[in-house]
Amino acid sequence: MPMTENPAQHEQHEQHEQNDNESRPGAHRRGKSVQRRRVLIGGGTVAVVGGLAAAGLASADPVKGKGHKAKPSKSATASTEASASASATSSVCTLNAEVTEGPYSLDGALVREDIREDKEGVEVQYTFTVVDTANDCAPLADALVEIWHCDSLGEYSGFVGGNGHTEDDNGTFLRGGQLTDSDGQVSLVSIWPGHYVSRAVHVHMRVHTDVTLTDTSYTGGEVIHTGQLFFDEDINAEVQALDPYSDNTTAETQLSDDSIYDDGGASSGLLTLTALGSSVSDGYTATLTVGVDSSS
Repeated sequence: MPMTENPAQHEQHEQHEQNDNESRPGAHRRGKSVQRRRVLIGGGTVAVVGGLAAAGLASADPVKGKGHKAKPSKSATASTEASASASATSSVCTLNAEVTEGPYSLDGALVREDIREDKEGVEVQYTFTVVDTANDCAPLADALVEIWHCDSLGEYSGFVGGNGHTEDDNGTFLRGGQLTDSDGQVSLVSIWPGHYVSRAVHVHMRVHTDVTLTDTSYTGGEVIHTGQLFFDEDINAEVQALDPYSDNTTAETQLSDDSIYDDGGASSGLLTLTALGSSVSDGYTATLTVGVDSSS
């Protein structure tokens, strides 16, 4: 559905994304008010050390990162413990409301596992498990899980310049999705997002059902969940200090000050992180169990 946005007004529009429902070319929106749907999300409260077992997940095999340059962190173990201390071990799912998709969504994402293209940064290997609350939380197969986020300079493909930087814009980098398997699981590979004016570091997510796959993308279907994913503040601080993230000199909003994070239970989108190596630059696995009501 057509949408318009003046990049010069980026800061004003991003001040509170759920209020941004204006039209902009090529973008997708949900109307003048965000349609709320209760969803069940578990795993954001699962401890890093035991989270994979508690959520019934298996992390993907490590894949080498794409040329990011970084100094080793003071202690990757300390970072992992910081994430663990921020969440209590629990396999109990909690209900949560939907979160605005924001002003930088686009229709027709590429269906692929690795969405990085040529973007450099700290690798993140995502594993999501989608369950259906309308079917006793059974795994939901053949659901398209789509994510998108900004690059290390805070720029979104299709909207480059919104955070004050000039770079090539092919309209597809750091966007994509995959279908869940029979266990409701899907794996995606990307980089840790950068930051931009007035929002904490985050990733956008949509879950679609009944899509028809094309050669590289999809058509049709229904969006049954729209959410946002968030990262541990302490680990994020170490990531944002690395190259190429350190080239982004725009002001960063902390998670605790984010306008979306605590609105409508969005904090249950906090990802469970596990270090892939001995330093922050080695990357992380990120897991979350997302429950949706397919009958809505």
